Amino acid sequence: MAAKKSATPNRAFKVADQIQRDLTELIARELKDPRVGMVTLQGVEVTPDYAHAKVFFSLLVGDPVETQAALNQAAGFLRNGLFKRLHIHTVPTLHFVYDRTSERAADMNALIAKAVSSRAKED
Repeated sequence: MAAKKSATPNRAFKVADQIQRDLTELIARELKDPRVGMVTLQGVEVTPDYAHAKVFFSLLVGDPVETQAALNQAAGFLRNGLFKRLHIHTVPTLHFVYDRTSERAADMNALIAKAVSSRAKED
């Protein structure tokens, strides 16, 4: 007999996506911590049991370490806000993680531009 498939295989993705949308709104409208500036939520990963969610964020300006501390300090408040919005049995504990992807991309682009300009000078 085949393994039983989940009734909604994309449910974890849908829940993660909804958490990301709701958190974006909650952080922008209800979080009054001055350490949290222009935060962009890059993605949410939910554990299979929905007990925990890693929330990846990036910053336009500000200190990533301070912002991460502020967001993790506000995680209970934000989770409570999610309880009121999400209609799921378990709202996960939130863990905020600074996402350096955009930083690394900018560094890579700078390296590529440097290589291209040095090659152009050689030709």
